[in-house]
Amino acid sequence: MNEQSAPILPGDDPASIERAAEVLRGGGLVGMPTETVYGLATNAVDPAAVAKVFEAKQRPSFDPLIVHFNSLERVFGYAELEVGSKAYLLAEAFWPGPLTLVLPRKPESAMAELNIPDIVTSGLDTVGIRVPMHPVALALLNKVDFPLAAPSANRFGSISPTRAEHVAVELGDKVDLILDGGPCERGLESTVVRVLQDRFEVLRLGALSVSMIEQALGESVEVMPPTSSPGGCPAEQAKPSPGMSARHYAPGTPMELFDTPMQFASIDSDSRIGVIGIGILPKHACVAAERNLSPTENLAEAAAGLFQALRELDAMGLDLIVAMKVPDEGIGKAINDRLRRGCVR
Repeated sequence: MNEQSAPILPGDDPASIERAAEVLRGGGLVGMPTETVYGLATNAVDPAAVAKVFEAKQRPSFDPLIVHFNSLERVFGYAELEVGSKAYLLAEAFWPGPLTLVLPRKPESAMAELNIPDIVTSGLDTVGIRVPMHPVALALLNKVDFPLAAPSANRFGSISPTRAEHVAVELGDKVDLILDGGPCERGLESTVVRVLQDRFEVLRLGALSVSMIEQALGESVEVMPPTSSPGGCPAEQAKPSPGMSARHYAPGTPMELFDTPMQFASIDSDSRIGVIGIGILPKHACVAAERNLSPTENLAEAAAGLFQALRELDAMGLDLIVAMKVPDEGIGKAINDRLRRGCVR
């Protein structure tokens, strides 16, 4: 762990929450646990504070941030959300929880504390919003009188953090304080849904399955590809959601995604490889390490342990990580999405 890393404080201690709130009121950065991954939180209505997030993460300006609130009611002052609309029904069904809604921003208000700055939204007229379901995150949000911009607390494009120590390793002294809320229950980022006039689009697969969203809406939704912005926009153009880059959530070690054990025949016999997957993992002479995310093939268990397992394999000095594709159903779609984008070089 980086010797210069920020202090890690117990998230269940009210004194820790108050200290973190003071950091945020002063425009600082706090590593905050959520049910999905750890976020790098700051005052969402303070452009200077938000700029520190982009600098700490080495995040490009075209990648917008998600803004976190402590309740559905607080959202109305910042984004267009009509009571009784299908978008509102989604919010009611899944907040607090791992759903992000991309909504139109409210027109600029004379009250500065109600304006989400352009740096948060990458200049777009929409904003990604969610209410997290984690007692530490909610306690912190309840202690401050502003929403929190909180992307994943890691360097841009690398493996997302699901434990407090991951934040310390990733960001060192670039974060002022880290609240320890234990391992993240879900282990995958929130599912991002864009609300359009006549339909809904999933911009990022995540911890909430598409089938659950469709069931709540009573209609099908389109899943947008991660390789570019909708409409084939160039990579440097502002994206409507975080997590849409082709390469993301990636270890430093080269990684390949296999559908079947037969593909092991393509591996150099002198390679040292690590295997990650669920159920019965394939055996091969080159396998130096393996991480079984769920021997019983439980996809929720696999999702919760995915990023921790990738970090462990990435630290072993392997030549290659082989990820075995999981069943492409439910949350398995999001797991395969993360594995696939971790393979892009």
